[in-house]
Amino acid sequence: MRLAPTGIVRQLGVKRLLQFFYHLPRFLKVFSRLVSDPRVALRSKLVPLGILAYWILPVDFLPDVLLGFGQIDDLVVILLGLRWFLRLCPAEVVQEHVKAVAAGR
Repeated sequence: MRLAPTGIVRQLGVKRLLQFFYHLPRFLKVFSRLVSDPRVALRSKLVPLGILAYWILPVDFLPDVLLGFGQIDDLVVILLGLRWFLRLCPAEVVQEHVKAVAAGR
């Protein structure tokens, strides 16, 4: 079953989508802190680099000319890649950076 972009918004809910965008700057700050942390292994740091390369390079699972679907595959790759990056990072380091960002440091 394929979902159009509006179907995804309905499935996730507008509230959850707005929460995601509200917290996006904090998420980006946590990810940037993890990438610059020497306690995170180099192989883990290659995941965000791969995500960035996928986003920039013209290679794509679905062409972006397919409005909606072309952008959804990019979003899925980015979100799954960042989730994988978090799982590869030591849990205590992730928690430390999340707490620091939440505290405004």
